[in-house]
Amino acid sequence: MSDLLSLASRGLTGASWSAWVLYFLATTQGTIVAVTLYLHRSQAHRGVQFHPVIAHLFRFWCWLTTGMVTRQWVAVHRKHHARCETVEDPHSPQVFGIGTVLWRGVDLYKRAAANKDDLATFGAGTPTDWIECHLYEPWSWLGPTLLAAVSIALFGVVGVALWALQMVWIPFWAAGVINGLGHWCGYRNFETSDTSANLVPWGLLVGGEELHNNHHAFPASAKFSQHRFEFDGGWLVICLLRWFGLAKVRRVAPALGYRAHIQEPDVETIRALRVQHGRILHDYASSVIAPILAQQRFGARSVRRLRRALANGGRWLDPSTRSELAALVHARRYLTEVCDFRDRLADMTARNRRDISPLAQDLRRWCTDAESSGIRVLVEFAERLKGCRVVEVRAERPTRPSLMQPKP
Repeated sequence: MSDLLSLASRGLTGASWSAWVLYFLATTQGTIVAVTLYLHRSQAHRGVQFHPVIAHLFRFWCWLTTGMVTRQWVAVHRKHHARCETVEDPHSPQVFGIGTVLWRGVDLYKRAAANKDDLATFGAGTPTDWIECHLYEPWSWLGPTLLAAVSIALFGVVGVALWALQMVWIPFWAAGVINGLGHWCGYRNFETSDTSANLVPWGLLVGGEELHNNHHAFPASAKFSQHRFEFDGGWLVICLLRWFGLAKVRRVAPALGYRAHIQEPDVETIRALRVQHGRILHDYASSVIAPILAQQRFGARSVRRLRRALANGGRWLDPSTRSELAALVHARRYLTEVCDFRDRLADMTARNRRDISPLAQDLRRWCTDAESSGIRVLVEFAERLKGCRVVEVRAERPTRPSLMQPKP
């Protein structure tokens, strides 16, 4: 009898609390890696391709530890990008409120995943093999059930608590924190058309997914980090798998470079304006709007808040606050002028025309007007803008012989 009680309380392992912690961290981080690498970067955005064995291991682990169906996850996420910050966005805090997305994000996910029309529209290209159609999708609940049995067998009563924490890990961090706080607060490297932001210091917990603004700027990039201080754990795993020939990186976000002594905007400038418009608008807010705000003798905190609001023209403010912001801007000459230039620049970056001649003419006129403004920071920005160029980052680096392709 005592042996049965001991087995029920400590499980087959009789492990100590340190083993419980290690098991929990290993399983939850394994799930984070599987979600960010397989479901997100590979299936949803095709930024990286894994060896079939690795891809299926990720798919199996997602089924075992979350019960999520690949097609459903991919469809919900793709719709988020396609309908971001609108009433059709599956989980926008601008629509549903930050409290709902943060604490009930899993309910929003389930509601969106049940939409069969969206699965057909946004779920294309996901696995349709025998095991997906006969096990992973129709028996999605079986994976977490098996995990519960394993946890209880290994750790007894403690295994129940460990399993429960595992079940809320992804819903809280992914569906809640990333989808919620990732569109509510944080810092931005790019002025995207949404409210996405980068969160710190969660990189060690969510595999690079906290770099949400970087991701929205370049969704198809397999690498999320843009600065040295940004930690992308998922990218480190991709590099390790690539070194062993088990992963092929398809796309990496380009960088923005500058050429000195460029007198007129050229083809490279136009390409940079199209590809890196989010970075250019962000740099404009930092190097032009922020200094002008500081000259207006606003406090440091007010400068940060106003810079962020003016960086996107107050797009996400409520009508009353937007009116107050407009009145504040128009009461100050230089601030009005640089905001007008910002709006003209944003209008150019929003255009997607095959014929670049009109865009080139508008950009030359913008630079000429900026240099004639007499506003030092605006003149300096116009000089840098003329020399902008896109710096491509090689997706593939020399590695060991790859297992992704047959040998010649």
